[in-house]
Amino acid sequence: MAQYAIGDLQGCYDPFRRLLDKISFDPEKDRIWLTGDLVNRGPRSRKTLRFVRSLGKSAITVLGNHDLHLLAIANDVKFSSARYESLWKILGNDDCDELIDWLRMQPLAHFSKKHNTLMVHAGIPPQWTVKKTLARAKEIEKLLRSDDYVKLLENMYGNEPDIWSGKLQGAKRQRFIVNALTRMRMIDAEGRIDFAHAGPPDKASKSLFPWFQIPDARWRGTRIVFGHWSALGLIVNDDLIAVDTGCVWGRQLTAVRLNKKPKVVDVQCPG
Repeated sequence: MAQYAIGDLQGCYDPFRRLLDKISFDPEKDRIWLTGDLVNRGPRSRKTLRFVRSLGKSAITVLGNHDLHLLAIANDVKFSSARYESLWKILGNDDCDELIDWLRMQPLAHFSKKHNTLMVHAGIPPQWTVKKTLARAKEIEKLLRSDDYVKLLENMYGNEPDIWSGKLQGAKRQRFIVNALTRMRMIDAEGRIDFAHAGPPDKASKSLFPWFQIPDARWRGTRIVFGHWSALGLIVNDDLIAVDTGCVWGRQLTAVRLNKKPKVVDVQCPG
């Protein structure tokens, strides 16, 4: 069995299928880990969503911020949606409700004890252990899977609070968890999230660091797989796999083998 992590698809269905062919993906025996943001910006979000759903247990995906935007739009939640026009094309189809219900059942974090590997879309605050990360993710997953999940979507937008505290409750607690797992890139030395900088780390203020560079982060000792940050590029080492290589921007869609010796496979994307 081969297991590969694949970066953000963002509706790039054709490169995704070419990449699966290139790694000789067999859904009967292989597994792919998808870092979220299945939809938006690319030309075939609906087809991408349908295909990933059809793979069943052969595909493990975590939710990204664009996936959550789709859930919000589908439920008439008001937010600044100027960059999400392509998501409207998913709505109004015969299987729209089924796709939305399937999407909201997906996790925000996935952990393999066998491979000592944790996957999230964006990042992990330095205050969280792997166990705490999974517990915080489950708080949101429980709400998303409830009948009253729209209330979570209505409360998740905003940049405050920007630092974790175990004393956070209600909407503030939920918003921080969602933002950390699906939006985080740069933080300061105290673990405060900066939401403004989306470019390469070396172009940010000197007071900011990539979230994974805090030396005493409590999640250390587990390999982390994540996407979300196309300007960061590919990172593959014993502790970290960053696999969003900017397919939707005309760069590559990349798969990294998780079991055995890491192996990198990519395809060129048209943008």
